[in-house]
Amino acid sequence: MEEQSLIYDWNEGEGGFDWSSVGPVQLDDETLRDGLQNPSVVDPPIADKIRLLHLMDRLGIHTANVGLPGAGPRAVEAARALAREIVDGGLAIQANCAARTVLADVRPIVEISQEVGIPIEACTFIGSSPIRQYAEGWTLDRMLATSEEAVTFAVREGLPVMMVTEDTTRARPEVLKALYGKAIEWGARRLCVADTVGHATPQGARAVVRFVIEEIVKPSGEDVGVDWHGHRDRGLGLANALAAIEAGATRIHGTSLGIGERCGNTEMDILLVNLQLLGLHDADLTALPEYCELTARACRVPLHHAYPVVGHDAFRTATGVHAAAIVKAEAKGDAWLADRVYSGIPASMVGRRQEIEISSMSGLSNVKHWLRVHGYDSDDEDLCHRLFEAAKHTDHTLTEDELRVLCAQA
Repeated sequence: MEEQSLIYDWNEGEGGFDWSSVGPVQLDDETLRDGLQNPSVVDPPIADKIRLLHLMDRLGIHTANVGLPGAGPRAVEAARALAREIVDGGLAIQANCAARTVLADVRPIVEISQEVGIPIEACTFIGSSPIRQYAEGWTLDRMLATSEEAVTFAVREGLPVMMVTEDTTRARPEVLKALYGKAIEWGARRLCVADTVGHATPQGARAVVRFVIEEIVKPSGEDVGVDWHGHRDRGLGLANALAAIEAGATRIHGTSLGIGERCGNTEMDILLVNLQLLGLHDADLTALPEYCELTARACRVPLHHAYPVVGHDAFRTATGVHAAAIVKAEAKGDAWLADRVYSGIPASMVGRRQEIEISSMSGLSNVKHWLRVHGYDSDDEDLCHRLFEAAKHTDHTLTEDELRVLCAQA
């Protein structure tokens, strides 16, 4: 039987979006910049940052934000070390840095770029929403003046520039037209639509990205890419990222485990898996668990057991019905089937495997499978009964140590 005939995919039903129509989608990793702005995370040592950079490269991530050098000496040191590692390590990933639209933030990016010998994209940002303008006492003329000074300086010094409007998803159309339109005239070749406070819904994400493309980029006549930078305050980070791609965004930002300001950013790890499943990313993702585990350890971020794809329980079950289906699939000698019969994401995609455990919700299939996998005689009825009865009288999933003690009581 053909494998694909075993799954009827409503995601591809009538009226659905045709993902095959999407052009190349790039990814920008903000783990080492926006990710480190979360007040509960720890800024990792350089060695861990370099390891993360290598893992980003292995995962096929195109660009990495290596910091905001304008923040001070520590940020400059990290950005320089990461940029140098791209050169010395022969990495394909490219670097960018964040900068407020002030010369003091752009200058250190220029200096690092010239010192290391690679172009570093300057991601110059300024708030754009009326609420931010009111709080800051900014006029549009002042915003344009400071932006022009920063962008033209970066372009003149040979840096590629992305113009970022903070809080784009709450900004007025005429302000976006002014800031983005002028930035293109000044030489910026990427525009970033930022859902800075996680305000947008998927409908809003599509609307603002389409507006920027149709009303600003196309009329300019220039080859300008559009980025999406989203936050998770409403829990819509991934949904908004996919909506932005539907609308034409060509680069999506995210962070490992979704770390970042307040509730965090779009989860780069989950985004990678979804793009792979949609046919929009083809890199080897078996390094994904290491990427996330290193982030959790180095930044001291708890990795929840039920976190998608890389959480401890992502591919574990102790439920009898689920285990029985997996065991029957394995009995057919079909690894493809066993990896999907009770999983929307194949564990093998990220270098993991389906795991069957034993708890009070388990059946004999769980017990026999566990015994066989761990080198015991799964046809020993007394042994199976002992484990099965113990499981039925416990309040938790039995650990390997507990099960081995039970096996030793023969």
